[in-house]
Amino acid sequence: MKKSYTAYRSFQYLEADVDYRAFELTAEVDRVQSELVQLTPDQEARVERLAGELVMISLHEHLGLFPARTDETPEYIRHGRMATAFEGLAASHWDAVFDNLMDGLCQIESMGGWKWTEVLHDLGMRLCDLAHQDFVVVTHGVEDILRAHREGKLAWIASLEGAAMIENELDRIEVLYGFGVRLLGITYSEANSLGAGLKEPRDGGLTTFGRRAVERMNKVGMLIDCSHAGDQTTLDVIETSRRPIVISHIGARALWDSNRLAPDDVLRACADKGGVIGIEAAPHTTITRKTPRHSLDSYMEHFEYIVDLVGIDHVSFGPDTLYGDHVGLHHTYSARLSLAESRSSRNGGAGSGGAPAYPEVEYVTGIENPTEGSHNILRWLVRAGYRDEDIEKVLGGNALRVLREVWW
Repeated sequence: MKKSYTAYRSFQYLEADVDYRAFELTAEVDRVQSELVQLTPDQEARVERLAGELVMISLHEHLGLFPARTDETPEYIRHGRMATAFEGLAASHWDAVFDNLMDGLCQIESMGGWKWTEVLHDLGMRLCDLAHQDFVVVTHGVEDILRAHREGKLAWIASLEGAAMIENELDRIEVLYGFGVRLLGITYSEANSLGAGLKEPRDGGLTTFGRRAVERMNKVGMLIDCSHAGDQTTLDVIETSRRPIVISHIGARALWDSNRLAPDDVLRACADKGGVIGIEAAPHTTITRKTPRHSLDSYMEHFEYIVDLVGIDHVSFGPDTLYGDHVGLHHTYSARLSLAESRSSRNGGAGSGGAPAYPEVEYVTGIENPTEGSHNILRWLVRAGYRDEDIEKVLGGNALRVLREVWW
C-alpha cells in the first residue's frame, strides 16, 4: 500500500536559523547504494501482495534524522531538536515502529546519565513535531496500529531503552505512560536502581525496587524490554512479570560470543513466558562465526537459529537501525556508550573488548536503515520459502499478540 505522506518535514512550522539552528541532515533514501534481495517475478508479486496485506511492525528502531556530517552530531544532539525521517518512513513497508528516543546521547556529553528532565524534553519535542503533521499516528493502543495500516500511515510508538530516569520513584512510570511511552527497557547496559546491565562484570539480578517497578509496569500496561539487561536480571524480570516481555533487539550468543547477544536459556525463558524476541541489526552485533562480516545474511542466520530454538511464534524483528552513518555514530560515542564492554566476550577473545575479531563494515549491507530493512527482510523471507502465515507472524502477528496481552 502506498503511504499517505504529504512531504511534511520536521519543524517546518518554524523558521530555520531564526527559531532554531538548522543542520544539513543525511539523505533519508539512498544514503548508500541499496542492495535489494533478488527475486523471481512470481516472488516479486508475492512480496507486493504481502506488503499490502500484512501489518508489519518493527520492535526497535531510531527514527531521528542525523546530520550528513557525523562530526556535527554532538552539537546537533546538544541543541535538543532531532528531526524525524518522515520521507524515509514513507518509503518503507513498516506499519508500526517502536521509536527509541536518543535521550542517552543527549546526556553523555556531560556524562550525566539519563536525566528525567531531558527525557521529558525529548518526548515533548517529538510530540510537538508530530502534532503538526498527519502521516504519523501517535500510538496508544493496538487499534492505532491497525488504523495506521488501513489508512496507509505509520504508527509511532514511543519507547525508552533504559529506566534509569525513574530513579527510585515508581510513579514516574505512570508519568511516562501519560506522555505516551508504551515500552520501557529495564536497563541500558549500565546498572541502575532496577538491576544490572549487560556490561556489568557481576549481575546481581533484579533488585527489590526493580521487582516493584516490573509490577507497576504490569499494572499500568507498559511493555517491558530486556535487550540491554544482564542475563540474570532478564531471567528475574521474566519470572517476576505477570505478562509477557520482549527482548526487542538481540541475537544468539551461541552464534557469536558477545555480551550484546543472549544465551539460549534466556531466549527460551522469554518464549516460555509468551514473549517475543526481536532480531538486532545494529552494526557489528548479529555476526556469526560462519559469516563474521555483518550483513543481511548474518542477520538472518540469527533469525533462523532463534526460530529453531524457541519456535516461529516467539520471534520478530527489531533491527535497531537509523537514518545516518550508524558506524560513524558509534565511533563518535564508543567510549561513552561503553560499546567495547557491551560487546565483550564472557570468556575473552581476540577482538576489541575481549570479543572475537571481526572485519569492520561501513554499513550493514542489505539492512542499512529502517526503510531498506523493511523491504529486504520481507524479500528474504519470501525467497527462503517461508509460508504466508509464518511471515505474518514474524513481521507483526507475534508482536500484536503480546501487545494485546500487555497494553490496556
